[in-house]
Amino acid sequence: MDFGLKGKHAVVAGGGRGIGKAIARELCREGADVVIASRTLEQLKETAREIEDETGRRVIPLVFDATQRDKVDRMMAEAAEKLGGLHILVNSASLPVGSATAIGPIETVNEDDLMRDFDVKYVGALRCARAAIPFLKKQGWGRIINISGGAARTAGNLSGGARNVSLVHLTKTLSNQLGRYGITVNCIHPGAVRTEGTPALLASRAAQQGISLEELEKRDFAPGSPGANAIGRMVDASEIAYLATFLASDKAWAITGEVMAATGGSGNAVYY
Repeated sequence: MDFGLKGKHAVVAGGGRGIGKAIARELCREGADVVIASRTLEQLKETAREIEDETGRRVIPLVFDATQRDKVDRMMAEAAEKLGGLHILVNSASLPVGSATAIGPIETVNEDDLMRDFDVKYVGALRCARAAIPFLKKQGWGRIINISGGAARTAGNLSGGARNVSLVHLTKTLSNQLGRYGITVNCIHPGAVRTEGTPALLASRAAQQGISLEELEKRDFAPGSPGANAIGRMVDASEIAYLATFLASDKAWAITGEVMAATGGSGNAVYY
């Protein structure tokens, strides 16, 4: 199927690693040229070389800080200039895995951690969208895809869950504001996702239990376990990328203001 992305131009905020990297790769496979942006230049350069070698498309690394409006605005303007326009924005920037987030009982929650989490994930996505919208309007065709998370649908993480819910609200609000300009806005809830960093994160747990990574995953996602899902395994980042690429495509005009979960069928709640 031709997704109509040949010659399109995209910015993937948080595109140096993880889900953002997988999305950037898939967009390039479909013929788009991509700016990947994050805080770490060396990681961005490595990712850009890897995807360019694989796909033959242009991948431009740009450093930015999602918490600083002037740096977001500057990055987006430079991206549009280098690419020759802008059609797609993917908001995948977040705090690094293992960074402090506001978890635990409310009596001991750290408000600084909570505000930092919101500043990067929610307000960062708002800043990126605000900076990208003039370029999308100029094209008369645009896609904004916000990468949220399954914590939006489960209680427990006082910042991770709440900031993910806030991205859902941002998605719906922007879809209402931008639809008349030919711009759709959608949100994806990943669950537990395998990325290039997953083996290192799980290795110590597997070693402590004296089992392989494959056995650990089978236990973690088996029926009755806390992380159980319908498919019995971790979702791969590439599978999130397939969904994001469809939402970015010319085939997805009828979908806007919506949230799509890609968790492998976790939980028993019914959403309608």
